[in-house]
Amino acid sequence: MTEIKNTEQQLSKFRLRVAAAGLFVFVCFGLIGLRFLYLQVWHFSKYSLQANENRISVAPIVPNRGIITDRNGVVLAKNYSAYTLEITRSKINGTLDETIDELSQVIPIDARDRRRFKKVLEDSKNFESLPIRTRLTDEEVAKFTAQRFRFPGVEVRARLFRQYPLGATAAHVIGYIGRISQRDQERIDDASDANDESSDHYDPRLDANNYKGTDYVGKIGVEQSYETELHGLTGFEEVEVTAGGRPVRTMSRTQATPGNNLQLSLDIGLQQVAEQAFAGKRGALVAIEPSTGDVLAFVSAPSFDPNSFVDGIDQQTWDALNNSPDHPLLNRPLHGTYPPGSTYKPFMALAALTLHKRTPGWGFQDPGYFTFGGHTFRNDVRSGQGWVDMNRAIVVSNDTYFYMLARDLGVNAMAGFMKPWGFGQITGIDIAGEARGILPSTEWKRKAYRKPEQQRWYEGETISLGIGQGYNSFTILQLAHATATLANNGVVMKPHLVRDIENPISKATRAVVRDPSDKIPVQQKDVDFIKRAMEGVVTNGTAAKVFAGAPYLAAGKTGTAQVYSLQGANYKGHALAEHLRDHALFIAFAPAEQPKIALALIVENGGWGAESAGPIARKVLDYYLIDRMKPGAQAAAVAAAASATEDTGLPMIGGTQSPAAVALPASVANSSPAFSPQAASNPAVAKSIIAPPLAASAPKPSTPRAASAPPAAALPASTPGRAPAPKKRPAEPTPTMVRGNENDAVRVLAPSGGIDE
Repeated sequence: MTEIKNTEQQLSKFRLRVAAAGLFVFVCFGLIGLRFLYLQVWHFSKYSLQANENRISVAPIVPNRGIITDRNGVVLAKNYSAYTLEITRSKINGTLDETIDELSQVIPIDARDRRRFKKVLEDSKNFESLPIRTRLTDEEVAKFTAQRFRFPGVEVRARLFRQYPLGATAAHVIGYIGRISQRDQERIDDASDANDESSDHYDPRLDANNYKGTDYVGKIGVEQSYETELHGLTGFEEVEVTAGGRPVRTMSRTQATPGNNLQLSLDIGLQQVAEQAFAGKRGALVAIEPSTGDVLAFVSAPSFDPNSFVDGIDQQTWDALNNSPDHPLLNRPLHGTYPPGSTYKPFMALAALTLHKRTPGWGFQDPGYFTFGGHTFRNDVRSGQGWVDMNRAIVVSNDTYFYMLARDLGVNAMAGFMKPWGFGQITGIDIAGEARGILPSTEWKRKAYRKPEQQRWYEGETISLGIGQGYNSFTILQLAHATATLANNGVVMKPHLVRDIENPISKATRAVVRDPSDKIPVQQKDVDFIKRAMEGVVTNGTAAKVFAGAPYLAAGKTGTAQVYSLQGANYKGHALAEHLRDHALFIAFAPAEQPKIALALIVENGGWGAESAGPIARKVLDYYLIDRMKPGAQAAAVAAAASATEDTGLPMIGGTQSPAAVALPASVANSSPAFSPQAASNPAVAKSIIAPPLAASAPKPSTPRAASAPPAAALPASTPGRAPAPKKRPAEPTPTMVRGNENDAVRVLAPSGGIDE
């Protein structure tokens, strides 16, 4: 039977279905439209940025580090270009170890390279490109280029490397750079956080983004303290890339601004002469231009080659340096503290004149000893040195005079006078880690010791301070600074190592401020008297033999500082182990009538000041005042220093030249950015600056040394800046007779029972 269809009903259903389908299509298009509005209108900025980030790669352009020269334009730190083999972990196939193993079949990668690379990995991010081999040869680059398709995520790049052409010369001043550690990064981030971009004092060089792409940072010396000046401003390059990461075209480029060049106050010829004068001995020397505060020489002997640290020091070299009994890594002028010995006497005499405790003519018949509280403090000449006034006391280094003077002045008066001269104070020199030393006073002792019986100041402790012994402990930098201030008639000039800062682009220079820091209130007639007495030291006193025949008149003072305590025995240096012998010191300035140079030095365990330290001072003064003026003298000294370090033979990079702007060899041009040595050289930048018109973190404070404490077995008292822990003092001292040394090297017994000079 034929079914009769309801056409109207079917048509209605069809219309309903069409409407539903249309509504569905409309909703779909509506959603698409809304999504379009969401992406292209409402959140356009956000997604446009994300799209550009996927399409555009932003690569930092590392600025060229500034060059460091001495005051005469001799290059002390420079840059050169070299190939490096680098791995980006996020882009490699397989494991990192597998990739390195395969790479080693193409380019030699030794165990040291692997260890260093894995150490760098600890402080890096997954997407960073890290070098596993540096300083590749052209042959090695060619080998890798031929096999590059096998190693995704591995490429050859051009990097700038730091070089110190003179090797160990002035290493403690110049310092060195090293890879950025986690601690370095934290310091960079902290400085960036404190550098408010909205502030008027905002400095873009302190922004953390300024270190993107940078692997190295200054670690010690001038390289560290002037990091902001030397580093420069990082540039950026925007490159359009494919989905696979291949570059298509460069969108924009912000050129890096090279770091500023530094001209140090050092005279590298003088520095080299001073270093050679130590001839393998341990010690320190600082020479200063009194009228400006320019540090002319800054010697810490022995030294080390900073080039060893630039690309990561090998374990064998590190162990040799770190375990050496001579401590070559110790910055002795900055960190080492020593008793000044008899070099303290001119300042003691000036204190007596200024504080009206003595007149120049006051004197006495020296019996050869001084008795106080049942103790006998002996002079070297046990029979006495006859009539001794202030001038003679300085010239022959009579100790009895200064024992008596110390008693009459008192410890606090001495401390008050010595403080403005910089003893026991931070000088403010422009490298980090300066030790303060110890300027004794009753207040200092109360703070230095915990037990009440140790905090008490004994009057007998004051006596040995008069000859630069006891608790007195200063850096050679402080002693040189005080000597320069005396030569400058009490006008204090802050010592500094950087003389001028040069913009490598504009060539404009700005000088380090050389305004006087202060003027110590002393009378000129008193200063002149002390100077004349110091002239007598080198003409007919303890240093007369050393300066015999000098064509200039110098003023100086010898000194000897005790290392090993002796009780009831005569000192025989030749019979003692070398590390227990006395330290030899010397201070001087010349010409005496118009000083151009002032210096202080110490020869550790050198014995008598006139025998060990005096000849070094003579060589330094002879060079600066005489030999330096001879034709070719500077070049000869620099050549001698440079001969100790083999140059890479690669061009120096500096100024406006940027490594990213250097062309690749044709064989590598399509694989990674590298360089051409010929294109990299920049004679305009390499040119020396025209002759003129800088472990280290700060050291831990030294434990105060009680006069009664003997040298520790594990840490000899000769170790600079260190001393044994204080021992409990007896309530009352007991009388003891002690012996003396040659003129300027008298040993006395402190009331506590320890021997001090």
